[in-house]
Amino acid sequence: MNEVIGIVIAAILCWLNFVIVDTYFGLPEQPGVRGASIVGKDIEKRGGDIAGGFFQGNVLCSPDASAGTLLASIGYLLLGIPGGIIAAFFVFIGNRLCADPGYAGTVGSLTATAIIFVTSFIGLTPEMFIVGMVIAILTIMGIDQAKASIVLGKIAKKFNRHARE
Repeated sequence: MNEVIGIVIAAILCWLNFVIVDTYFGLPEQPGVRGASIVGKDIEKRGGDIAGGFFQGNVLCSPDASAGTLLASIGYLLLGIPGGIIAAFFVFIGNRLCADPGYAGTVGSLTATAIIFVTSFIGLTPEMFIVGMVIAILTIMGIDQAKASIVLGKIAKKFNRHARE
């Protein structure tokens, strides 16, 4: 498979994996850790959506599905499926160290491992998923946080997970 096309597909799959898993586990509803509240309120002050801000704050302050997806990609590259499972274990430990009671990162790591395995049959490689996840994180955290938070807030409303509902 062409590397550029593979990276684009991997980025889309990574983005969907981590946004869907994190939204399902309620990251937009409330801050899971103290820093997430500060980030969410700051993004809201800059014209963003509070639910999207909480989502971004939770991603920044605790290993959620974004970190799980990235670590699973690296683990899968190094050891195959066992590497993805080991990554899920490390994300689980990281959540406990951050006093985060959730399981979004662990589930995100396991779903990413499954996605990488299934898509390996059509030519996608773990390297493509590593680059794809960096791109996915950049779209949520690095380009324009306020606008990204509005998109995340709309997704949260569709999942019935918005902070204001």
